[in-house]
Amino acid sequence: MASRPMADTAARILDVAERLVQVQGFNAFSYADVAAEVQIRKASLHHHFPTKAALGQALIARYRARFSRALAEIHVGTSDARARLKAYARLYTGVLRKRRMCLCGVLAADFETLPGPMRQGVLAFFSDNEAWLAGVLEEGRRGKTLQFQGPASTLAAFVVSSLEGAMLVARSYGRVERFEAVVKKLLGDLQR
Repeated sequence: MASRPMADTAARILDVAERLVQVQGFNAFSYADVAAEVQIRKASLHHHFPTKAALGQALIARYRARFSRALAEIHVGTSDARARLKAYARLYTGVLRKRRMCLCGVLAADFETLPGPMRQGVLAFFSDNEAWLAGVLEEGRRGKTLQFQGPASTLAAFVVSSLEGAMLVARSYGRVERFEAVVKKLLGDLQR
């Protein structure tokens, strides 16, 4: 029974830390910020996540798993490549509407200052997304619903980079519509 409150506390810590990273960046928050919001002592926070790097690794693992589940749901929910791409873009739009950024996109901005395991986690997140997108793009090309030149993997990297960059600029302007316009152009250019 005692493990449930500890798990709840760990989840609350991760929730607060994720929001802080998505809004401020990894290097801009401290354990004191998290402890104050969760209303626990810093020592308790260190009990759950001994170092900020351990907290960062846990954040990436949880975010990556959640994103993977969302991609699986998109895959099961439709068989049309165009609909899958739109649903994928909506994942980003949903984050932006909360006035946040993609967790791994924010961490990529801090990449050089991150510990090695966190860097590996960020790269794995982007690799997962690019692999999934490459599969969707190739399906669309085979089904003649999407058209593009070159390897699907190259275009997948372009799509991820474009969405991450579009989020950053749209957030700077405080206008989700800017992001949505980029998505519309990007996806429109792929359709047959």
